[in-house]
Amino acid sequence: MHPQRLGYREIAAALRQDIRAGRYPPASVLPPEPELAQQYGASRSLVNRAMSLLAAEGLVRPRQGRGTIVTWLPPMLHSAARYSRTTRERDGNRGAFDSDVKAIGLEPQHEITVERAVPPAEVADALGVAHDELCLVRRRRLLASGIPVRINASWFPLEIAESTVLEEPGPVINGGIKSALSNLGYRQTTASERIVPSRLPTEAEASVLEISPERSVTEIVHVGQTAEGRSVEVTTTVAPAHYLVIEHEFPLT
Repeated sequence: MHPQRLGYREIAAALRQDIRAGRYPPASVLPPEPELAQQYGASRSLVNRAMSLLAAEGLVRPRQGRGTIVTWLPPMLHSAARYSRTTRERDGNRGAFDSDVKAIGLEPQHEITVERAVPPAEVADALGVAHDELCLVRRRRLLASGIPVRINASWFPLEIAESTVLEEPGPVINGGIKSALSNLGYRQTTASERIVPSRLPTEAEASVLEISPERSVTEIVHVGQTAEGRSVEVTTTVAPAHYLVIEHEFPLT
């Protein structure tokens, strides 16, 4: 109990601390507002304002029929190490994302659709295909214990991807798409990434990620190449910026 009368900012600060300390872990449901109001000796309207503040920060999200879900996650490290084959395939992982999510104690989930489509011009240029040429694209919404944390679109030249496991819509590829390409004879030896650290999401991105349109997202364009210098994969990733920590090591000359 809190004998002194708390304002909504103090209530939000107390809940924020409890969330980050693990009292309310990721994907758990917060107590209902009447219970929190009693706990903090405050009105429901003050608790509601505190919840709105936490939602704006990306720490919680109301879901109809379920209550208020904790969506705070420890930031996931994005580095070159996540792409190693050992990491991607360990314990039946279906790619680097599975390893990232399991490292913070949550369950990775995949929602995947596959289609043949004409890629955006920058993707076509990166793959070295004509701007009107069909490619294969695997689109994925990636979740951590039910919390949407990432949307990906992976593009491949159709000539190497058609009628292969890459066209199967489910999360069926042990080790992810890099392992699949390697098994098809297109092992990647180098990759480059262009990272936009912070921008506002599009309306569609905000809807799919279930975030406020005011929350910043990070965009990553990843291009994978074989030893012969052929680009065989372009993956675009959009994630809420507060879910990522990016770390890169590079040589100095």
